[in-house]
This record gives sequence, structure tokens and C-alpha cells, in this order.
Amino acid sequence: MKNYRIPTLTIAGSDSSGGAGIQADLKTFSALGTYGMSVITAITAQNTKGVFLVEDLSNEIIKKQIEVVFEDIPPKAVKIGMVSSPYIIKEIVYTLKKYNTKYLVVDPVMISKSGYSLLKPEAKENLIKYLIPMAYIITPNTLEAEEITGIHIENLEHMKKAGEKILELGPKYVLMKGGHLEGEAVDVLIGKDTFKVYKSERLDRKNTHGTGCTLSSAIASHLALGYEIEEAVGLSKVYITEAIKNSFDIGHGVGPVHHFYRFQEGK
Repeated sequence: MKNYRIPTLTIAGSDSSGGAGIQADLKTFSALGTYGMSVITAITAQNTKGVFLVEDLSNEIIKKQIEVVFEDIPPKAVKIGMVSSPYIIKEIVYTLKKYNTKYLVVDPVMISKSGYSLLKPEAKENLIKYLIPMAYIITPNTLEAEEITGIHIENLEHMKKAGEKILELGPKYVLMKGGHLEGEAVDVLIGKDTFKVYKSERLDRKNTHGTGCTLSSAIASHLALGYEIEEAVGLSKVYITEAIKNSFDIGHGVGPVHHFYRFQEGK
């Protein structure tokens, strides 16, 4: 179903090392056969060892990026990643409301793998109050879900409870990612009439930089390509699992997943 004329948009921060953020999203869009576009919300100074500095762009340039893209090449799906300030969140929400986006995938990026806070404390309220209710699907890991709901998560039942609480905020679906829990890797898709568990092998790989960004942008790609939500999530799970399996060592820290593993010789 590759059709590079189907546009997808990421609204997120730039990763100078290329493994996460805007760069991971655009690689994913391309690998899965859609035409990727971007709205940059912040510039980060980061590499495989961590995030060292974040500088937000102005509300004006973020708003104008969104407007000119939608007015010329309306995306079939939009993924939102790093939006670190309350003012940026409100500007994005206000601007997107003009365009009736059906598939809005929100990845509530809060803390980097190295422990750097990517969401200002005062922005959390706006994320919950304004952005999450707009989402078609939100994709929190258990740590992010704990921040959003206040529910401590240790098992599948806790994931279900937290997911249902997030669903009450307004999104159509919640994908609870259980990668931080012990035991088998389990993700749960929760909707009004949906409860689907996705189980996969737990991979012992060091290089997992950008996994959350990649999964959410893969879901946006598959939705744009016309897949229904359960299949879109399932296909995206397969994609990220293989990208992790084929990850490689670059740098001295946590290396990136391999977004283009399908194009390797012999694949």
C-alpha cells in the first residue's frame, strides 16, 4: 500500500543526532511509504549519550508552519511529539482546530531516556486539558501514563485502569505501552468498545533511541494509508520490533533503531 503521495505530518522537536524526534518521524514516514512533512517545535542539542539543551521555537513560527502546510498539502494524519511549553501546546491546539484533522496521534513525550525533562511542569496541565482531548489516539508509556493519571502501574490490570482514565479525557483510543514493566512485553489498545492486548518478545537490545517516536509515527502512517486502528497498531508494532532487532551501534551511548531495515540487502 505504499503511496508516496499520501502526506503525513509530524509536529515535534528536532534531534540533532537523528535518532528520535522529527528525524525519526520523517524516516518512519518514508520507510512506510508516505510523504513526510514537519513542523519543528524545538531544537535540541543531543546525541546517543543524552539531551544537553532544549530551545523552543516561537509560537509564531510554529503556528505559521502548521498553517502553510495545511493550506497547501493537507496531511492525512498528524503525529504530535515533543511540545515542551504550555504556550506552544495552546498555539498548536488553536491552530489545528481550524483544519478538522481526523487522525491525530499524540505521543506525550515527557522525559528522555537519559532522564532529561522534555516537558515543562506547567505544560503538563495544558497537555491534559487541551491536547489529549483532541487526539484520535494517544500513545503513553507507563511512566508517562503515571504522570497523566497519578495511577501507579505495575501490571496489565493497572495499565487497563490508567488507560481507561486517560480515555475519559477525550481521545478516541489509548495505546498503553508496557515496555518499562517486567516480564513479557505487552501493549494494550483501549477504546470505548475496544480492548486489545499486543504481546511480543522482550528484546535485549541496548540501542533503542527513538522507539516511542518511531512507533507513534508508524501508527500515523498506517492510519493515513487507510488501515483500521487495530491493524494500524499491529503493523506498527511489527515495524518497531524489527527496527529494534536490526538496531546498530552509532556513538557511545544508546544508539538508534534501524528505520530502513526493510531495505537492507536480503530483507
